[in-house]
Amino acid sequence: MSGAVSLACPVPLRDYPRVLLAHGGGGRLMADLIERIFLPAFDNPYLRRQHDGAVVPLAGVRVALSTDSYVVSPLFFPGGDIGTLAVNGTVNDLAMCGARPLYLTAGFIIEEGLPMEQLTRVAGSMRRAALAAGVALVTGDTKVVERGKGDGLFINSAGIGLVAGDLEIGPERVVPGDAILLSGDVGRHGVAIMARREGLEFESTVTSDCAPLAGPVLALLEAGIEVHCLRDLTRGGLATALVEITESAGLTTAIQEQEIEVTAEVQGACEILGLDPLYVANEGRFVAFVPEAEADRAREILAADPVTAGARIVGRVIDRGAGGVVLENRFGTRRALDRLSGEQLPRIC
Repeated sequence: MSGAVSLACPVPLRDYPRVLLAHGGGGRLMADLIERIFLPAFDNPYLRRQHDGAVVPLAGVRVALSTDSYVVSPLFFPGGDIGTLAVNGTVNDLAMCGARPLYLTAGFIIEEGLPMEQLTRVAGSMRRAALAAGVALVTGDTKVVERGKGDGLFINSAGIGLVAGDLEIGPERVVPGDAILLSGDVGRHGVAIMARREGLEFESTVTSDCAPLAGPVLALLEAGIEVHCLRDLTRGGLATALVEITESAGLTTAIQEQEIEVTAEVQGACEILGLDPLYVANEGRFVAFVPEAEADRAREILAADPVTAGARIVGRVIDRGAGGVVLENRFGTRRALDRLSGEQLPRIC
């Protein structure tokens, strides 16, 4: 009938006919993409945990597996490059499973026209990063795509490591009363990328925190610390990692804002760019959930390693419930943290 009003319900805002950049940003849309497409397609108990890697039995031992792809732009930035990221990112995912990283693979997708000098620099960075992390790059693959279809260079890396005994680390082990340790200041990697991309200049250069994390994690485990959960703070930053863990565990956590270190340069850049540093990506930071009685000793162990020298106890798990993160400032004001719906910093890893 002409002029009739349709009473059909509109398509939900999160139902998109095409993939957006925000679907890879670590926020709400990425969680939806995983939940609606990938989990149903590949469902199994290991994938269902949605951890940084999977721990699986193999010939009488337990091994951790992880894979990641790196599409960072620009390829080179203060504190690292795409090659450093590819090695450290995979090493760190294995470390978050409580594994000792051993071997890596690398797949290179190279755009026609990439200067050989740049490819040589990246390969050298990967070699140095692998030596520093104590891993070997044992196999790989190379593909070249037409000019204009690869944005210089993409790298996929995968890794394998050994998990000792019956060690279990994951959100399901978090319990009320656990202390939350943060391994250092937050936001530097994302700001370093954005500053280089946008040509921003500060009184001092903001450098990425990109670093291997297996050393400090293994130090905690070898000291007998009862580590319940670990998560590195990549896409989505500190806030998103905490939200993911607490939702999976069905718990509520309280975080003290004054205990979270954000450098003046990062804070200033975030204010200019309209970003919240709690959601900005890191490549050398993690959170650890440990029993409160072991928190001070765990912090001292982390403080002894240069990569985690700034470790602090930033919060605690309060109780069971629907799951959520509450941020409390020095004046006692509280606000809830949630996943972002959009994309803060595209192409940061």
